[in-house]
Amino acid sequence: MHIRNVIKFRVLFLMMLPTLAIVIFNNYLPMFGVVLAFKNFTFSDGIWGSAWAGLNNFKYLFQTDIAWLATKNTISYNSIFIILNNVFAVGLAILLNEIRNGRLKSVFQSTILFPYFLSYVAVSYVLYAFLGESGFINMTVLKGLGIDAVSWYSAADKWHFILPLVNTWKNVGYFAVVYLAAIVSIDPEYYEAAVIDGASKWKQIMHITVPMMFPIIVIMTLLQVSRIFNADFGLFYQAPLNSGALQNATEVMDTFVYRNFLLNGDVGMSSAAGLYQAVVGFVLVLVANTVVRRINKENALF
Repeated sequence: MHIRNVIKFRVLFLMMLPTLAIVIFNNYLPMFGVVLAFKNFTFSDGIWGSAWAGLNNFKYLFQTDIAWLATKNTISYNSIFIILNNVFAVGLAILLNEIRNGRLKSVFQSTILFPYFLSYVAVSYVLYAFLGESGFINMTVLKGLGIDAVSWYSAADKWHFILPLVNTWKNVGYFAVVYLAAIVSIDPEYYEAAVIDGASKWKQIMHITVPMMFPIIVIMTLLQVSRIFNADFGLFYQAPLNSGALQNATEVMDTFVYRNFLLNGDVGMSSAAGLYQAVVGFVLVLVANTVVRRINKENALF
């Protein structure tokens, strides 16, 4: 970059500095902590004084059944989340785009986006109001149908369905707004030409809207794939109220790292698990991007 361009855009560079400082402080400086994954860390000796452990933390990590359970749950849940979020969000965005009343459209947009801004602490209370022993489902729905009450917070198998539902309810609004922005940017002349050719609304959606949205769908999917090894801690820890009976269904890499670091004090294995998450996530996004690049170079991230 030429120095005269730096001078010309100096105001923009100055505006960028605070964000750059935050990214370096929050994202890059903590990367030095990966050294803990290769040490037998003790608080008395500190980071540099603790003895090197080689790959022992990783060996111990993969010898534990709970680590493999967390890995399986993390990838399984995130794969389901990616599918549900994209499918429902694309459908919602297309439906929102068909609403011609601007005020009604804004109301629907705000309504579906609202859960995205709720913290999982608030979501956990809402969920408990539905699934608690005296919650809406047990006392109103099941009782009305003559079915015995269910102890939801001790039935692990049911949370394989509850967690995807909660994740979709909370995040689908955000994805729908992104996809709606992609739809409104499509040139109206495509639709006008299709109407002249006698295309029905369904054919317009299938042959114009969806294909034109495809690049943004691919980008959003790639961004989610990059985080497929990072679970939403709030969803898996707060929503099920950290119930021990649900651990088989709710244990993911983030809760596994949390429990080993804060509850068991195993800094080395927690760091090894964190590094394992980062490396696998990085490899997955490279693989996904390579696949997309081979199919259609223009849809790849890089």
